[in-house]
Amino acid sequence: MAPSARAEPRPSNRPVTLLASCHVDSLRWHHGQWWWCDPDSASIYTWQGQYGEAPVKPVRARQPDRAAALGFCDSGRVLLAQAKWLCFAERATPPALGLGRRPPQPGVAVDPAEPRTGISDGATDRDGHFVFGTRNLTPEARQIGSYYQYSMARGLRRLALPAAAMAHSIAVSPDGRTLYFSDAATRRIMQCDYDAQAAKVANIRLFAEVPNAQPRGAVVDAEGCLWSAHFGAGKVVRYAADGRLLHSIALPAQYPTRPAFGGPRHENLLVGAMPQPGAAGGLYQLDTGGAHGLPDTLFNDR
Repeated sequence: MAPSARAEPRPSNRPVTLLASCHVDSLRWHHGQWWWCDPDSASIYTWQGQYGEAPVKPVRARQPDRAAALGFCDSGRVLLAQAKWLCFAERATPPALGLGRRPPQPGVAVDPAEPRTGISDGATDRDGHFVFGTRNLTPEARQIGSYYQYSMARGLRRLALPAAAMAHSIAVSPDGRTLYFSDAATRRIMQCDYDAQAAKVANIRLFAEVPNAQPRGAVVDAEGCLWSAHFGAGKVVRYAADGRLLHSIALPAQYPTRPAFGGPRHENLLVGAMPQPGAAGGLYQLDTGGAHGLPDTLFNDR
């Protein structure tokens, strides 16, 4: 049966715990810390979780521009996808957390001749390249966004994927050979065969249709299942590698942005959410039912 014909399971009552109240987007785990972007305040947050009797507050680093995605580098730097630039930021000197005081250094401009687009989502592939997409920033929402791969050796290469109004759901299978992506505006998650070294894609096909929501951020677990944040429907859904709907976790926030695995064994699943009028944002911990994630591959910047 085709993925589009499968009925979505009723959201489960698995526990969901609110950890922080703020706008959380582009959530990542790295070196014992949770990292995320707050586009509203053009800030990057770093958080070590709760210790002792009182919660540890997230550390905030204001940026020159809003960031839409994060990556972590072999050198220890942080790759920031800001507006129409990929930039490199230095981390703070330990024991301080987060980013250093020096402004991010520009790496490469993205589609500089097209002022209507900006970076919307991104992730490293299993070979250490950064794969990302752009979106149409204008109200007309025409499909003028694109998907790219960036590496220090090859520079910026456009991937031969369909144009998008809102590129999201960028994730890679455990073996690195399947790339997931979506134009969230179409409410469809797609997949394709992926050759990371050649930046080539083939066999573009439907993975899953998402009724009544936009498929935003996504992450693949150690079993090859895809966890997708359903923006507007207030849930995170787990799909098998063949597109079967496995289960759905209801959230108290209507607009989840991106799930991410973290912890010593990547046993914890957190998801960020965007505040909207009448709807809360925040950082939530989910019960995965025993699923574990995979560590992000570092971006090869050496």
